Amino acid sequence: MSVERPTNFIYNIIEEDLASGKYQTTYTRFPPEPNGYLHIGHVKSICLNFGIKEDFNGKCNLRFDDTNPVKEKVDFVKSIEEDVRWLGFEWDGKVRYASDYFDALYEYAIELIKKGLAYVDELSPDQIRQYRGDLTTPGTNSPYRDRSVEENLRLFEKMRAGGFAEGSASLRAKIDMASPFMVMRDPVLYRIKFASHHQTGDKWCIYPMYDFTHCISDALEGITHSLCTLEFQDNRRLYDWVLENITIDGTPHQYEFARLNLEYVLTSKRKLTQLVEEKIVNGWDDPRMPTVAGLRRRGYTPASLREFCRRIGVSKQDNLVEYQALEACIRDDLNEKAPRAMAVIEPIKLVITNYEGSEQLSISNHPQNESYGHREVEFGPELYIERNDFAITTEDKGFKRLLHGGEVRLRGSYVIKAESYETDSEGNVTTVYATYDPDTLGKKPEGRKVKGVIHWVNAKTAKPAEFRHYDHLFTSKTPGAHDVHEILNPNSLIVLNGFIEPALDNAKVGDSFQFERNGYYCKDEDSTADKAVFNLTVELKARI
Repeated sequence: MSVERPTNFIYNIIEEDLASGKYQTTYTRFPPEPNGYLHIGHVKSICLNFGIKEDFNGKCNLRFDDTNPVKEKVDFVKSIEEDVRWLGFEWDGKVRYASDYFDALYEYAIELIKKGLAYVDELSPDQIRQYRGDLTTPGTNSPYRDRSVEENLRLFEKMRAGGFAEGSASLRAKIDMASPFMVMRDPVLYRIKFASHHQTGDKWCIYPMYDFTHCISDALEGITHSLCTLEFQDNRRLYDWVLENITIDGTPHQYEFARLNLEYVLTSKRKLTQLVEEKIVNGWDDPRMPTVAGLRRRGYTPASLREFCRRIGVSKQDNLVEYQALEACIRDDLNEKAPRAMAVIEPIKLVITNYEGSEQLSISNHPQNESYGHREVEFGPELYIERNDFAITTEDKGFKRLLHGGEVRLRGSYVIKAESYETDSEGNVTTVYATYDPDTLGKKPEGRKVKGVIHWVNAKTAKPAEFRHYDHLFTSKTPGAHDVHEILNPNSLIVLNGFIEPALDNAKVGDSFQFERNGYYCKDEDSTADKAVFNLTVELKARI
């Protein structure tokens, strides 16, 4: 099924640029920092940048912004590559790194020094912040700002050679300490870090800052439309300033769009790292995490995430997206793709007193798609049904399940009538005794109407399974505004133990199913030969 090309302000700009001949084609890039796993916010950027490549027959690079070796890991690099490919996208050429350009960046820094547009500052980071002023107070020039070109060249080379301690010197652009834009108040271009880099090893002990690196990397790669989120809007002034003051080909332009703000979800990589390091969650791929790895483990599909990004669109207006919008996308996708199966999550025993032996029943794997075929399920005198599918009495007039003294159909089989039941010492029902009508297989009973249908598994052949039910990790719709410890949801993970059809025991990790009348579930990597584990992806219907 073809998807209509999006309509948004960025696409409008691109269409105008191509029509005017400003560019012959599009060239975008996705530039993550390899200091954590990708999250749902990155998915929006990935779909935008790679979507432009597909829709305009252009190119898109995967480029790692690896300018801070202290927080970066090769494991993060590998996970990001895997996530981009899993989402269904492929970058052009080899994977690129900002560190590929470290030699060129150093030379451009030298050029700025020679032009009198950069200087080595020996203020400490705290002093630099103090001298910068605030939104109502202009900054103060550093006492080192007016050093000669020759001295700055010598000191910058000393920085490169490891002659300064970390934090004791930096290279700053010489722009305007009274600028109304804080980013233009002599921003730091290089800082000292005695750390081994995952790509360049120990070649460097000075590393360029993002704002200096990013625009130059874009120009060197021939990027046409450099897309980022709104918090970098003011940084565009520095982006343009750097390119205007060095000798470089290429004319990339930065455009900003609203980042994804999703109810109950954190997209701060710093806070996500905190959740992992403090073991509030079980790693970056915990299904409660908004990471691509976590969503994948929970059972979200690439198609559902791409569709979610298509539905929310791209604009300059910040807004808070309802979480149900994300759930609707996976529900729509799995409704079409997920085969049906039966699982009893909170079981009680059902004994059919007038049934003997066993038989194989044929049940459809997908009621809306015959191409999924049928499966054979063994029926017998002892079954498991859901605890909440039986009631001794009820005042709920809409109750269409099994009531003491009432009838219900078992999925794909017979109509039964509950005759009696047993309870434990606390009054909880443990076993229901019923009779079946042998003349109701595949047809309606004579002279009476049975409304309800419930699912079941054969107690003799069913396999044990663990079901992990996930809820929001936080109780607040805007968790970024709080201390995470104060809004943790104590019920974000509930583990239940029940039974599944025996065929499900052979499902592969990552396979998704609709467990009839329960929800959509995905087989988890924690499954063992003795017990399968299934994660609840989403309920069958939206929560009200």
